[in-house]
Amino acid sequence: MDILGYDFMTNALLGALFAAITAGLAGTYIVSRRMVFLGGGITHASFGGIGIGYFFGFNPIVGASLFGVASALCVEYLSVRQKIREDSAIGILWALGMATGIIFIYLTPGYAPDLMGYLFGSLLTISTGDIVALGVLSLVLISYFTVFYRTLMYISYDETYVRTYSSSVSLFKYITTALVALAVVLNIRMAGIILVLSLLTIPPNIAMIFTSSYLKIIIGSIIVGFAGTVTGLVISYFINIPTGATIVFVLALIWIISKLLRGWVKKRW
Repeated sequence: MDILGYDFMTNALLGALFAAITAGLAGTYIVSRRMVFLGGGITHASFGGIGIGYFFGFNPIVGASLFGVASALCVEYLSVRQKIREDSAIGILWALGMATGIIFIYLTPGYAPDLMGYLFGSLLTISTGDIVALGVLSLVLISYFTVFYRTLMYISYDETYVRTYSSSVSLFKYITTALVALAVVLNIRMAGIILVLSLLTIPPNIAMIFTSSYLKIIIGSIIVGFAGTVTGLVISYFINIPTGATIVFVLALIWIISKLLRGWVKKRW
């Protein structure tokens, strides 16, 4: 309990809570729609915005958010309107974003001191601005999923069926994809570009081991995500190892244990 006396630990715990909420909601959507590759594409494409932010002197997360949302919307547009395969569109924007970020960071005078934090995460250095942004996004996602829960659930599992009674499916997909992109980008500070996809994919997969209910998957993802993030945070603090990697390792360990436990129970009963 002594570690709670440090302000940076309090900020980290708040960040972990909001990260669990945003990643749980957005992650359930992309995992259910089998769009995990989209999350990876957004994270790497957003690196272009980070590079542009460094070059022009504004907050790199702002640049990453704009670049990430634009990339996600471009993927939806190219795959639907231009008939380009979704995985191909993601691969193109993935490479373009990384290349753009590398070029602008190289052109930036001096050294980018906290670049490693964006690549591998630095939960212990999360700022008040990061917490506020995650908190606002958490409220937006909770409200959005609450109001349009049934429509989002149908889109996640059977988009063709939804189109038979609604003409707004494409609009919902664009809005949800943009919110997913924001969730991905704002969680970069938690686990970094390299590992942030794990925050969105591992907790929903753990929840799916025990339930097939969309609502229960969301709730389970948030609970598991928060528990895994806090556990990884505490372990990394005392052992002095990278926080983002520790969180992902803990979540992966929970997934393995859950699979083994589920298999043992099923075999026994």
